[in-house]
Amino acid sequence: MKILSGVTLLNVLVALGFSAAAVIAPSAILPHDMTPTSAATTFALYGFVRSSALAAAVLVAVVRRETRPLLWLGALAGAIQCLDATVGVYQADAGKIIGPLVIGAAQFWAILRFTRSKAAERSQDAVANRP
Repeated sequence: MKILSGVTLLNVLVALGFSAAAVIAPSAILPHDMTPTSAATTFALYGFVRSSALAAAVLVAVVRRETRPLLWLGALAGAIQCLDATVGVYQADAGKIIGPLVIGAAQFWAILRFTRSKAAERSQDAVANRP
């Protein structure tokens, strides 16, 4: 559970950091040839609010050690990271492709590792409890 919690929390905090950067310094996120506008700031605020909600939900699940919600939130956060890579494709920015894909892959690896370990535990328990 520690690895799943850590990877998921890191994932949503990275997303929250980029969302905050887009609000505070939009030029750091936009392609070099674009100038920040009020519309860009508005959309950045929407992204920040959504990232904040996801980060808060993950934090609650981690603190309460709630496995099922953490698995679902982790899957959602991983999918979002993988979809964020499409922004990098659109902007032809390798960093915005590779970064989200690596984080998304790490997230799905943590989910897979956790679910496999739980399945192995259940299997061992079943063998131990046979009459």
